[in-house]
Amino acid sequence: MKVFTTQPFQVVYSLFEHEYLGYQFESFVVQVNSRGQLTLQHQNISAKNASEFASGLDADDFKLMPLIDQIQQDAVLKKFSPKKMSPVDFFLKVYDPEKGDKTLQETITHYIQVRMGKILELLRNKQTFIMGKDGEPTWRKVSIAPEKASVLFHFHRQDDGNTHYFPTIKYAGQKLEFMFKNAALICYEPAWLMLNGVIYSFEKPIDGKKLQPFLNKRQIVISRSIEENYFSKFVALLLESFDVYASAFEIKKEKYIPEPQLAFSTIKAANVPGLLARAQPDSKIDREPDKILFELSYKYGNQEVQAAENKKISVSLEKTPDNFVFHRLVRDAVREKEFCKELNSRGLEMKNGVAVLEKGAAFAWLGSHISDLEEQGYTIKQSDKSGKNYFIGDVTVEVGITEKNDWFDIYGIVRFGEFEIPFIKLKSHILTKNNEFMLPNGQVAIIPDEWFTQYIELFAFSEGDEQLTLRKHHMALVNDLYNGNLATVTMSRKLEKLREFETIEDHPLPAGFRGELRPYQKAGYNWLHFVQNYKFGGCLADDMGLGKTVQTLAMLQHRKEHGAESATLLVMPTSLIYNWLHEAQKFTPELRVLSYTGTYRNKDVSHFQDYDVVLTSYGIVRLDAELLQQYYFDYIILDESQAIKNPDSTTSKAVRSLKSKHRLILTGTPVENSTMDLWSQMSFINPGLLGNQHFFRNEFLKPIEKEKDEQKTRKLHALIKPFILRRHKSQVAKELPEKIEHTTYCKMTEEQEHAYEETKSYYRNKILTNLEENGPGNTQFMLLQGLMKLRQIANHPLMADPNYEGESGKIKEVLRMTKNVVGKGHKVLIFSQFVKHLEIVRAALDERDIVYAYLDGHTKNRQEQVELFQTDETIQVFLISLKAGGVGLNLTAADYVFILDPWWNPAVEAQAIDRAHRIGQQNTVFTYKFITKDSVEEKILALQNRKLQLVNDLISIDENVIKSLTKEDIDSLLS
Repeated sequence: MKVFTTQPFQVVYSLFEHEYLGYQFESFVVQVNSRGQLTLQHQNISAKNASEFASGLDADDFKLMPLIDQIQQDAVLKKFSPKKMSPVDFFLKVYDPEKGDKTLQETITHYIQVRMGKILELLRNKQTFIMGKDGEPTWRKVSIAPEKASVLFHFHRQDDGNTHYFPTIKYAGQKLEFMFKNAALICYEPAWLMLNGVIYSFEKPIDGKKLQPFLNKRQIVISRSIEENYFSKFVALLLESFDVYASAFEIKKEKYIPEPQLAFSTIKAANVPGLLARAQPDSKIDREPDKILFELSYKYGNQEVQAAENKKISVSLEKTPDNFVFHRLVRDAVREKEFCKELNSRGLEMKNGVAVLEKGAAFAWLGSHISDLEEQGYTIKQSDKSGKNYFIGDVTVEVGITEKNDWFDIYGIVRFGEFEIPFIKLKSHILTKNNEFMLPNGQVAIIPDEWFTQYIELFAFSEGDEQLTLRKHHMALVNDLYNGNLATVTMSRKLEKLREFETIEDHPLPAGFRGELRPYQKAGYNWLHFVQNYKFGGCLADDMGLGKTVQTLAMLQHRKEHGAESATLLVMPTSLIYNWLHEAQKFTPELRVLSYTGTYRNKDVSHFQDYDVVLTSYGIVRLDAELLQQYYFDYIILDESQAIKNPDSTTSKAVRSLKSKHRLILTGTPVENSTMDLWSQMSFINPGLLGNQHFFRNEFLKPIEKEKDEQKTRKLHALIKPFILRRHKSQVAKELPEKIEHTTYCKMTEEQEHAYEETKSYYRNKILTNLEENGPGNTQFMLLQGLMKLRQIANHPLMADPNYEGESGKIKEVLRMTKNVVGKGHKVLIFSQFVKHLEIVRAALDERDIVYAYLDGHTKNRQEQVELFQTDETIQVFLISLKAGGVGLNLTAADYVFILDPWWNPAVEAQAIDRAHRIGQQNTVFTYKFITKDSVEEKILALQNRKLQLVNDLISIDENVIKSLTKEDIDSLLS
């Protein structure tokens, strides 16, 4: 029947007994007549339709309905039925403990009982009824007692020696007769008892199962044979929560002042969640092993109570010859709370009497607080099941570092209480991160956690098993230890200057140096002297184009003039050999330079003594490592030292095996792919500076690259800072001219050289014969034709011979430098006079997935290509033919210009360079001219210098240059 909300209605709650699920409530709304009486017109109400009747409901009603909904049969089946089943099948086959799952029945019973308890609390002021058998919700009215009842348990020994046990209930001071009165327990968790239309609850929540037997029984008889077991397991628990009257045993009420006890033990992380479930059920536990569990307890007389136990009263059973005695201890909650608060204030966060710390942190805490706690009455004790006896006294360390001739001596004492241990004894423990150290008396001392951070580099970098020594290049580490008050340091005043290497002493340039150094280059030259004076290896890591070569040559000239006793070995990629030869001849012509290259090189290393500098390639060092090991060099210098970035490569091992007084590396990219690149190069110049590979990988590479550990990054920077000088273009821009030009010499491949010599011989004979007979005027065409062929072969023989299958030395170098420039985020213009040359470069870039813009005389969308290069950050390369792009373009996005082939008139090249170097350019422009060694291109370069007047006159017609050539010029070009 539908209840109308437009007329008076009343919400009621009706109690019924389900065949399987026990007592339950349903909620209804009932229509009220004009006399205010409930009628038979009613309908079910639930959380779903409660809003329709909101006018007649209060806040408790809205809490009650979801709870009542949750215990209805349909809701229970939906939640607990393993699959869709009918109620009959579920209750007969699954729910029935004899046929089905007993655990499931217990789970469902608990689920319903907990909700029934909450429902009954909310029903205190509600209209409550017992439901009729016909489903009538208001069959019989019941009420909920406004006060709570109390229970007293009785234990009386009878003449037969047995104990009779029964409860009595009091309500409002009067005994409540409930036995054999058709009373019913309508809820068990906790107990709610219905008697004579009244539902009673209890002052102390009691499990209904303790009352259930006595609804229809006067007493329970406990025989003498089982009473000890019964008393200890049942009665003791009863005494903790309820009042008991007994003649069968004695109850002694005891009161003591609690004495706090803090026990600690080792546990594995896998066991932590279970141990802490009661204390911090939602906490996330680190799964590493070796943690320390702290458990707080209190001693009351002879009885010990765990702080984790939340019972206010603790009961223990004593059996005497004549009787049983229950010691009923009332705990001092206030004082216990003060003891726990004291531990919390000292950083040991106790939760329900339990705390877990990492082993290192635990013993550090104990060492700091044990004395004070013991003075305050705490007993600290070990309860470790492993049998270990841990030392928990004071732990201190004293470390001293003293400078010797070429190293530091390290000494130190560690004190574990009365024991003094040499600092060196901790080396293996620190490096393997083993924090347990065995003392002479068999106790296990725990090394403080912070020592593993503070001293791990010291042990990793030091040498020696009896006496620790540290190389002087670990000055930064020594400085950190000193500044952190982790060591006392004694060193010479000279070495202390290393801390202030920014104010390096100025050194005059050597007399034999030809040229000038810009201010930042002079600072680099002074820095090279600085690391040399301290016998450190150095890394000159200036950006490409800032003059690492010239700074190094000035230093080598100084070595020569100050009596260097042996030659310097300069190792580099093969393509750079001729650059060094050329630069040495230009700036330091007095240096005796040997090119130790080629198949027929003289492998007698004793002849190195006749030279100041020996130039060679990484490939030669790899091949001749055993030979080169026989010579003690003054310097070993690695150019483009990223070539040894892989520490396990044959090349890296070969260069590290060589011997020298000093070591230097030159690189614009000290780290290309990984932090391990840095380890390899720094270990070459200063062996041991960063420890071994395994240590470096674990302590620096992984934390820096994977964990982005800023502290490790700062520490690594501090270690290498004194030995690296790195300047970026942006840092020295004020000192740089508007544009810097470099000439890069490229060696021809064997196939290329063979093609070149054949063509040169053919045209030389033909032209010089004709020149002798007819004069220069009649040889111009033939000369242009021959020079064109030679220039093409110098670039790539494929330009002159489509069937050529070899490689080009110049193309290899162009691609290497392009990759370098692009990899560092710069933009580059690549000019060539030959479209065929650009096409070869273009194909090579395609193979390497390097995107580019392109412009030659046939390009229709010139401006589109320019805009693309200027605005698209992903396009870093612009291939341009010299004639098509030499004028009229604004390409200020580029700060590098590559000229792939020289032309007679340097003004043409200058115009190309000015595409990037013009108003609007924010960066210094670096220009590289690629010249093939031992080719006509070298001659053209020399001719440019000799024809400087022509350049000054800005002759723009190439033929004019050709017409002005003399017989000597032509002879030189084809020599």
